[in-house]
Amino acid sequence: MQISLSEHFTYKKLFRFVLPCVTMMLVTSLYTVTDGFFVSNFVGKNAFAALNLIWPFLTIIGAAGFMIGAGGSALISYTLGMGDEKKANEIFTMLVAVLTVVGVAVSAVSFVFMRPISVFLGAGASTLEDCVLYGRILLCANPLFMLQVAFQSFLVTAEKPKLGLWISVFSGATNFIFDFLLVYVFSLGVWGAALATAFSQAVGGVIPIVYFFCKNSSRLRFVKTKLHVSALWKAAANGSSEMLSNISGSIVNLIYNYQLLRLVAENGVAAYGAIMYVAFVFAALFIGYAMGCTPIIGYHYGAGNSRELKSLLQKSLLLTTAASIIMFVLAELLAAPLAKLYVGYDPHLYAMTVQGMRLFSLSFLLVGFNIFGSAFFTGLNNGKVSALISFLRTLVIQVITILALPLIWGLNGIWLATVVAEALTFIVTLSLLFVNRKKYHY
Repeated sequence: MQISLSEHFTYKKLFRFVLPCVTMMLVTSLYTVTDGFFVSNFVGKNAFAALNLIWPFLTIIGAAGFMIGAGGSALISYTLGMGDEKKANEIFTMLVAVLTVVGVAVSAVSFVFMRPISVFLGAGASTLEDCVLYGRILLCANPLFMLQVAFQSFLVTAEKPKLGLWISVFSGATNFIFDFLLVYVFSLGVWGAALATAFSQAVGGVIPIVYFFCKNSSRLRFVKTKLHVSALWKAAANGSSEMLSNISGSIVNLIYNYQLLRLVAENGVAAYGAIMYVAFVFAALFIGYAMGCTPIIGYHYGAGNSRELKSLLQKSLLLTTAASIIMFVLAELLAAPLAKLYVGYDPHLYAMTVQGMRLFSLSFLLVGFNIFGSAFFTGLNNGKVSALISFLRTLVIQVITILALPLIWGLNGIWLATVVAEALTFIVTLSLLFVNRKKYHY
């Protein structure tokens, strides 16, 4: 049974509506997780470190997909809530076209300068060639990756979250199968891992394009359009928090890598990579939930249903609390086996990773609230507040803690930097929700 955005969302309906989006994010998170597993175990820890050095840059240039997807879906659902389906489809088509052009242009420039970029990111003699090779192959698929990310949000707005789920599952399966064949069976190393991810991103980007070009039963489809400058600006501004979150997170990863290279060399980068893969999978649950809720919030805000906004906020806070506790307990219990999965071949690296993972997992108690808080204001088309939460959480506070805490606690200070940053951001998020409660009547 299809659930429309205009309905009253009980816990059961809310869970069913966001579940495909949560699953999509989990599958998406498995891209790098799968590459990391095969490269670390079947190529070596230097190649594994190379992937972790270059991935933050690839995330930065793909961040426009998150911006257009989140900001665009909120604007489109708001327009649908006001009853203007024709304009909603024109905005949708225009955003996809602009994102495609931007993706191709940014990827082409980055491809040319991949070697100096890799050097700037900290690649040395043992990692440089792998960084360049992996980065250039992924750049060829980057425009489709940006579209894939945006379509994850657009398919939810089109009330087709299950289709998005199956596309993500198919894309993730493609990545795993080709990683197994190209890295494990045919021993193509980093080249094979990069091709596997590029193929899967192409699958995730092309299928939605075909779907929206054809006649379909969703509320969105490609139509004749023009450049709606005002709508583009609103979508970009409103989704800036999601883009900022990805860019800031990548910058923070670069600083983490710098600090770890300084303290414990390539072993630190490899340990951090394993921790981030696990953290990304856990955080994907919260990101997927927030992504699934954003169009609902945007629709009911556009329709003036303040009672439904209040209901959604209350339910979301309760669900986030339960999920946060479960994620923390699981992370603590699974720290050792998960670390062994990636770096069990090196006892020293393994011990370092387990210690870091157990300290880092404290952040799972709070990260869900901060992610949802930012997405909630995105749904309300308040890009400024949403961006403020993301900016403080993923950049300002984290940079300070990463640079300062190692001076006090050494390597443990690096693992605790995110924990402190999430705690301080949590205070800000609660304050902003309280201050804006009368403005939006939630």
